[in-house]
Amino acid sequence: MFKRIYVLLILGAALACNAAPAGSGNEIDLGSLHLEDGLGKAVKTPKKVDGDDLQPDERQSLVSRVVSQMITNNNYKKVKLNDSLSAVIFDRYLKSLDDNHDYFLASDVDAFQQFKYKLDDDLKTGDLSDVFYMFNVYQKRFNDRINFSINALAGDFDFSKNETFAYDREKLPYAKSAEESDKQWMLRVKYDLLSLKLAEPNLAKDKETLKKRYQNLLSQSEKLSSADVFQKYMDAVTEAVDPHTNYFTPFNASQFNMEMSRSLEGIGATLTTENEMVTIASIVPGGPAYKSKQIDVGDHIVGVAQGKDGEYQDVIGWRLDNAIGLIRGPKGTTVRLKVIPKGKAASDQPKIVEIVREKIILQDQSVKEEIKTYNSNGKTLKIGVINIPAFYIDFNAYRSGDPNYKSTTRDVRLILDTLKQKGVDGVVIDLRENGGGSLSEAISLTGLFIKTGPVVQVRDAEDRIEVDTDDDPSIAYDGPMAVLVDRFSASASEIFSGAIQDYGRGLIIGTQTYGKGSVQNEIDLDNVINPSIKKKIIEDMNARNTKPGADGKPITVNPAAPTNQSTFGQLNLTIAKFYRISGSSTQHKGVMPDIVFPSLIPLDKYGEDTEPSAMPWDTIARSSYTKVGSFTAVIPKLTQLYKARQVNSPTYKYMTEVIADYKKEDSEKTLPLNEAALKKQRDQDAEKNLERENIIRVAMGYPALKKGDKKPKEEDLDFIKKEAGQILTDYISMDNKLTKVNMAH
Repeated sequence: MFKRIYVLLILGAALACNAAPAGSGNEIDLGSLHLEDGLGKAVKTPKKVDGDDLQPDERQSLVSRVVSQMITNNNYKKVKLNDSLSAVIFDRYLKSLDDNHDYFLASDVDAFQQFKYKLDDDLKTGDLSDVFYMFNVYQKRFNDRINFSINALAGDFDFSKNETFAYDREKLPYAKSAEESDKQWMLRVKYDLLSLKLAEPNLAKDKETLKKRYQNLLSQSEKLSSADVFQKYMDAVTEAVDPHTNYFTPFNASQFNMEMSRSLEGIGATLTTENEMVTIASIVPGGPAYKSKQIDVGDHIVGVAQGKDGEYQDVIGWRLDNAIGLIRGPKGTTVRLKVIPKGKAASDQPKIVEIVREKIILQDQSVKEEIKTYNSNGKTLKIGVINIPAFYIDFNAYRSGDPNYKSTTRDVRLILDTLKQKGVDGVVIDLRENGGGSLSEAISLTGLFIKTGPVVQVRDAEDRIEVDTDDDPSIAYDGPMAVLVDRFSASASEIFSGAIQDYGRGLIIGTQTYGKGSVQNEIDLDNVINPSIKKKIIEDMNARNTKPGADGKPITVNPAAPTNQSTFGQLNLTIAKFYRISGSSTQHKGVMPDIVFPSLIPLDKYGEDTEPSAMPWDTIARSSYTKVGSFTAVIPKLTQLYKARQVNSPTYKYMTEVIADYKKEDSEKTLPLNEAALKKQRDQDAEKNLERENIIRVAMGYPALKKGDKKPKEEDLDFIKKEAGQILTDYISMDNKLTKVNMAH
């Protein structure tokens, strides 16, 4: 469904704009934390729900207390942990567990109400028993529902009845009894089975496929850990304060920092799970796994050992993140793997592969460029397009003085040099779906296009205003440029595009941006918590996770502190608010393009102005800067040319129809369970989608597809990017006396 696509996109966007490296002036005082009190006290056990209940540990209890103090004392908003905030946390947590009202019974939710106004006190004392109890009830209900679904497959199904399945139950009441829930889930099973039957009309085979799908859900449920519960709860806590203060468990912190640096230290392979086994999904060219010539895509890793003589740990059936935690590690260290080649049985003798870990640069997630050609009055123009997925920087390499540290600005500078050598006439910076990243990178990237001057203003919780400037007088590119943005362009993307617009340096094209105008500092909680406390907790947790190895020596299973992860995780804390050099905040309002496109992303569903806990829009004084150009005189003409193209444009028609369809689908909450009716609906949708896709294909110069045709892989159907390049071409073709940007200032 269209709605779910956007949910995935927004969850995938990293909407945190992080503060500069140490020394930026944005550090916070952590000296007021009092963490020693209560060390060693027993962690309260949740009320029993089932035999396999998940329980909190002392590490999570301590982090709860730390985070509660930091969001109270050091967050920009200075919120109070009181009953009012407790109710918000409770509602968010409950929604995160069962947002579609599929699992809990009404009696469960009624019983949970006793916790609604005490979570603030629980946070302060580190008592997690109530939220773990809620999760354990959820997991029991989840497992019950999936087991019910598996058993239901043994029955008969009549697909000729005119029944409907309510797939969107968010605003419907919770089931009052298990019997009522059974009826709802019977309809869900029927829909799942009918969907398979329409694609593969073999009912026996379809039932077996669906049974395996449900069994896989149970398997994943069994792998959930206390860290998953704690992460979900802390999400509810921090997002109740503001949308961009976030806590990350140790593994999630390592993932976040990997994405920020676009690098990792490991073997250079992406992993997945297949039939309960850790499986190689892809191999990074040039990485250690690639160079070993002993590992291929599809191979299964069944055992992992550290160093030359470490004990192997069997990882069959493990959660993927736990296995990744063992396989990753500092560069220069050795990891030994037991590998069963693709196609071999799990019972076959595994081969031993020894690999020395290295630092891996994730090129697929880095800046990329291409050149598009346009015709204008018989002249061919070349437009360079630079896609920037995020504002990333390898902070560790930067801090260690590595001259070749990975960063957005360094990558873009190299690309600009290449594009200039190829003689491009203009450059489009594509920031669509760029959720932000490093504040320092937003500043330095702006500096590639201006001589010197302020880029962004930052106001901290004490109302002190710092003006961050580009002090490098060199200009990497001084030609015509445009910046392409959409609703998911956020934070650092808004700093960059806002500065380019304020200076009059380039055209801003696209849709209104996200509207995230806050600054976060990444705080490794290992650096906040007393080392003696850290040591004691690690020792206690590792002692409980120790078992005899094959040689009788003790080994630690899932160590509390893997060498490549923190022990207590990371808090990204909102410490300041940023403003454009014009004095305007981007909170709620974002950056409004000079030339506005229709938005395929629903503006009323996604954006800072849809977040209840978001800070308001406001202004401060304008910074002192000199514009380098102005597009005021040409924007009306460029808009006129753009709109004239849209009158008969098939792509514009496509966009308006898709937007209208989304609004229609968003209002629909049920689907038919009558086979003929659902087939007719699916066929009509498929026919409409193919027709629309062919409209785009033909408009972009590709042949139309027939039903059943495979889509060629190497095709660029991005008509929005093409139109952005056309607008820049229109600008370049205008009277230079009116439009030339004067870079001397």
